[in-house]
Amino acid sequence: MKVKYIGAYIIALEHNKIYEVISIEKGWYRIMTELDEDYLFPPEYFEIVGE
Repeated sequence: MKVKYIGAYIIALEHNKIYEVISIEKGWYRIMTELDEDYLFPPEYFEIVGE
């Protein structure tokens, strides 16, 4: 699934950038960040833009 980051500024993600969701764990999205690390983020930080 592809999502666009719409949350507040954090160094690990770029605002309005499209990211691939690696997995969904307990309702949170696992995303590969700009720091080349994967982390879990709450879904309300993102807008779904594709599958």
